[in-house]
Parts: sequence; structure tokens; C-alpha cells
Amino acid sequence: MIKTDILIIGAGPTGLFTVFEAGLLKLKCHIIDALPQPGGQCSEIYPKKPIYDIPGFPEILAGDLTKNLIEQGKQFEPGFTLGERAETIEKLEDGTFIVTTNKGTQHHAPVVAIAGGLGSFEPRKPLIENIAYYEEKGVEYFIKDPEVYRNRKVVISGGGDSALDWSIFLADVASEVTLIHRRNEFRGALDSVEKVSELKALGKINLITPAEVTALYGNKKLEGITITKEDEKILLETDYFIPLFGLSPKLGPIANWGLEIEKNAIKVDNSLNYQTNIPGIFAIGDVNTYPEKLKLILCGFHEATLMCQAAYRIINPGKKYVLKYTTVSGIDGFDGSRKEAPKVVIQSIK
Repeated sequence: MIKTDILIIGAGPTGLFTVFEAGLLKLKCHIIDALPQPGGQCSEIYPKKPIYDIPGFPEILAGDLTKNLIEQGKQFEPGFTLGERAETIEKLEDGTFIVTTNKGTQHHAPVVAIAGGLGSFEPRKPLIENIAYYEEKGVEYFIKDPEVYRNRKVVISGGGDSALDWSIFLADVASEVTLIHRRNEFRGALDSVEKVSELKALGKINLITPAEVTALYGNKKLEGITITKEDEKILLETDYFIPLFGLSPKLGPIANWGLEIEKNAIKVDNSLNYQTNIPGIFAIGDVNTYPEKLKLILCGFHEATLMCQAAYRIINPGKKYVLKYTTVSGIDGFDGSRKEAPKVVIQSIK
């Protein structure tokens, strides 16, 4: 049985930052995540994608943000159960919880913070007959390392921010980039649309709209695609086809925990520091919903900070917490001193 003060479900940016905020309050954290490494989508799906709305960083790669958050929190020695999915939860008579993973690992804590981002997710795939055959043979749904596409021919399909951003980014990496969208209008940011238009005019991006990829061909790997544009069929040689149609999120087993769910998100009371309908269980980050909710990493950081204050009151009933500023009191013990952070080895707990 693994015992901790706050059990965090989800090792994305919000879950990782919770470790730091809880540590300032002398609360220990343990994190469960189904992925084999911390970082959530930032590590698994787009580690090389630049993020522009993290305070203090005009631009930071998603993977680097993860590394910084781990470094920031490791001084508080969090525990990790990685490669295991939180499966069931049991509330004991004393109000504490036992969470068991799909591999049988049990965790005991007075507070549970669900920071599962979008939950478990799958890419939305185009309806192309033989697409499964070419998966990992030229068909990819996520871009983890742009260098894979260096000097290769790449076709991207989609009309949102990811399709636009990666088309722009790969224009300086791939030998040829083709962006295909079924409409003439895009859903992404206006400045990205304008940038794609500029790169098209410079001959650095081939833009084909309104059109769809309707067939794939190749022997042992992808060699080309068929594009349908109105009544015209266009054959195009390519090394990679990357349909970026977004993710289909699912809460997974958490949906069966008796929590109030609204539109595939966990309903919380923001006046109670993002507590769910079950006292002692909180939901922070993209996994939650409340009036005027914004699904931004920086909002998840704010929610984590307030949630930790509520957790402190649950764990230390009747004890008053006096807010101190790290700029004045330091971090280690709030005594103004600063010790070297201990080295933490992250490994899956079997």
C-alpha cells in the first residue's frame, strides 16, 4: 500500500505543478499515470511543439516544459506509479480513499486530485479503407520528433491549429509539405492561416483545398496517396501522411467513480477550490468543467495552487495556514535556506 497526502491522477503539466505547490505546504504527493513517462500529451504527443502562453517563456517546447516542471518539483520527492491506469476508488469510513490501478497497485490518501487532462484519448482517423495497414509505415497521427521528416515528402490533412502549426514548422524541415483540407476556410488562428498563405506564395507549402485524401497506396510502406478534389482525382507521391483531425477524449474508468460528469468532463465547484461532488476528490486542469472554464495550461496551474490550499485544510483540520512568499522565505522549510534538490529516479511501481 502506497501512502501519501495527495494522490494525483495524471502526470501532465497540471499534475506535475501540483507537486511543487503541495510541497510548499509540506504535503507529500504521489502521481499515477497510464503513460510510461511523466508529461502527459506534452511528452507523448508533441514534445517538440512550441508553446507560447506559459508566463515568462515567450516560447518553450512542450518537452522542455515537462523537464522544467519535474526539476521544479523533485526537491519535494514525489512518488510515481507509471505505466498503470487508475481503475477503482474506494472511500473508507474515515473519509480517506484507496485507489487501485489496473495492475493491482493500491494507493491510500486523504485527498485525490484528478489531473488527467483530456483523459485517455485516441486520434480521430479518416475513413480510408486500408489506413490501418499503413499505420507506423508512413501514416502517423502525432508528430513527436520533427527530425523524422527531415528531407522527406509530407502530407498533412486537417483544418485546425495543429495542422496549420505543423505545416508551418515542417516547411523548413521536410523536402516537400502539402496541406490538404476539405474546406477553403480553416478553423485555426488567423495569423497561422496567413502564414500558410505566405509560405504557399513562396512555394514552401503546397495547399490543396477543398479536397480530401481518399486512398493510400504502397507496397511494404506508404508511397503515395489519392486526393479527391471535387470530381478530380490527384495522385501524389509522399513518404508520410499525417491526418491531424484532433483527439477523441474519454475519461476511462474515472467515469464510473460516481463523479458528476458534464460533456465528458468532471464538474467541479470553483468556489470550493475545484472540489467535485465527492468531498476530498478534486479535479484540476483540462479534465474539469465549471462556468467560464478555459482549457489552458496556465489555468491548470492556478487551479492546482488553490486545490492544494483546500487539501491542506482537509489534512490539517483546525490548523491555520499563513501564506508565505517564496521570494521572501525561500523554499526549503520556508526558512530562507536553499538546499540542493535530491535526485529522484522515476520508475514504474510494479
